[in-house]
Amino acid sequence: MMYVATDDSLNHSMNSALKHYSSMFFLPAFQKAVATVAALCIGGVGLSTFALTLQLPSLSLADGLLSSLFLGVSVFAVVLFADYLISKMVLARDPIYVLRRTVALSLFCWVLWMFFIIIGVALGAFFGWLWWVKLCLLGFASVTTFRAVVFIATSSVGFLRRLVASLFSPFLCIAPFIVFWASLNSALSLQFLPFLVISAIAGCSFAFLFIFLVDQVGRRTFGVPSMPLFRAFMLNWVAALNAPFEALLERLGENEDIEVTLLKFDSYKSKAAIIVPLVHPGPFKNIGSSLLPSLLKRDFEKEFGCNACVPLGILGHELDLASQAQNRRIIKHVIDSAKSPASVEKATPFVKVTEGFVTASCQVFGKTAFLSFTLAPKTTEDLPQELGRIVNEEAERLGLECNIIINAHNSINDRIDEISLDTLRNVASKCLKKAVSLPSYAFEVGASTVFPEGFSLEDGMGSGGITAVVINVAEQRTAYIVIDGNNMISGLREEILSALKSAGFHECEVFTTDTHAVSAVVLGRRGYHPVGEAMDHKTLINHITDVAKAALSNLESCKAGCLRLVVPKVRVIGEARLASLSLLVDKALRRAKQIVTPIFVSEGLLLILLLALL
Repeated sequence: MMYVATDDSLNHSMNSALKHYSSMFFLPAFQKAVATVAALCIGGVGLSTFALTLQLPSLSLADGLLSSLFLGVSVFAVVLFADYLISKMVLARDPIYVLRRTVALSLFCWVLWMFFIIIGVALGAFFGWLWWVKLCLLGFASVTTFRAVVFIATSSVGFLRRLVASLFSPFLCIAPFIVFWASLNSALSLQFLPFLVISAIAGCSFAFLFIFLVDQVGRRTFGVPSMPLFRAFMLNWVAALNAPFEALLERLGENEDIEVTLLKFDSYKSKAAIIVPLVHPGPFKNIGSSLLPSLLKRDFEKEFGCNACVPLGILGHELDLASQAQNRRIIKHVIDSAKSPASVEKATPFVKVTEGFVTASCQVFGKTAFLSFTLAPKTTEDLPQELGRIVNEEAERLGLECNIIINAHNSINDRIDEISLDTLRNVASKCLKKAVSLPSYAFEVGASTVFPEGFSLEDGMGSGGITAVVINVAEQRTAYIVIDGNNMISGLREEILSALKSAGFHECEVFTTDTHAVSAVVLGRRGYHPVGEAMDHKTLINHITDVAKAALSNLESCKAGCLRLVVPKVRVIGEARLASLSLLVDKALRRAKQIVTPIFVSEGLLLILLLALL
């Protein structure tokens, strides 16, 4: 027995990585962040300062209140000014640190700083206001270290700019405190100036040490530091920049020959094409081959003036393209190779064989079999490449020369059922034998595509939309529906088939492209929505029946042609590498947890000792 979802462990590790990354993007809205910073600075700093001024006989109640309020307002103004300059000047070339994120970072910093201020107020009430000053300075040091870790780890600008971004805001924020303390005791400013300088140097040094040790995890595993991978992912998540991440995939990948099969229908001109590249459309968003189904469809249609679709072949995550450059290579090779005219004039009717919960469907065009598998309504995930080799061997024994083998990839739930490879082989063999035993007839083909405006990547609909290819053989109308999405929720396929049969189609099947362009664009259990999970079913089914009817309305007598081609030396990133990259996040986090306490407790003890000596 075997799991048909051969990428289950990889999906688990990738989902784990996505959850770690996505947890960093729960940021408050800009207005809410500004309001919270205002509350912390004006309310928190102002009230805590006022509480201590009550102990100072040199200040009247009114003077203490005004001084405290002025300090809080000054700190708040300085925070916004510093964040604006950092966002617009220091980190202007960093797409991550827009003003909203610099303010959000300041919010987290002020939560940390307020922790020390509150402790300082409590100690100051019993042991004198100098304790409040010292705890404020410790808060300054903690915030400086925290910002240094964040910017060194996540920013893509030069190292000097990252240091400036780390230090500029804390030094600007401590200035109003120093002015206030000087009004109470003019000697304090000079007394604690060495601490400010030493703590800033220590904070950046300990932050750099922390990042360096975390980087070693990646260096030992791949020869690549962990943080560039981290930054590349953030740039993709936040700004949709694919080049930094793909540069790493190109470096870590390997060369493979990629097979593509194509079933093309021609009338007096190109009518439709079903293209099946044996690469996985992943790993996520716009990285690697995630967009290949829609890009290949778009460019093929532009070149030949016909409708095209790119359903999923029989494979798992064994082969993900490393970059957009590799996508372009495959697309160019397919287009250049597909210019010969189709010549097969006859086809068999559509047949279907079901055994247990395995269903195979087949239609033969000359000596070409168009065969698909589904386990619906059970989970139909990636099928092993070995199955494709087995089916091709069986087809060749039956005299078939070129075969298009599809994983319908059209049902997913929370359970993965086991199925034997022998069962899949037997069902495929019966279906092929049944198809080749039927007489062949002249056939007609119609095709159409719809791009539903109401559905987006976040809903699970890729930019390739919904394509219908309708084949009419001996008065049997068969509709093949290809949806640019990553699987479908269990039960939806059956709803679609029922609606299509009610619309007058005798046979039909629904495929998805498995595009991972819809992955990592939403936060949730899977990191994406399968088709139908976040869509209104009635609206979706209406789109499908409408596009199928549109395809039916443009039926033309056609010829078919099958093409099998190999694109040599394509850069791919394999399943093992992808799983290791995903698990690197967990490894780096475990390493960070191991070293964070000894490193930063050591820094804290050093700074406490320094304060004690001043």
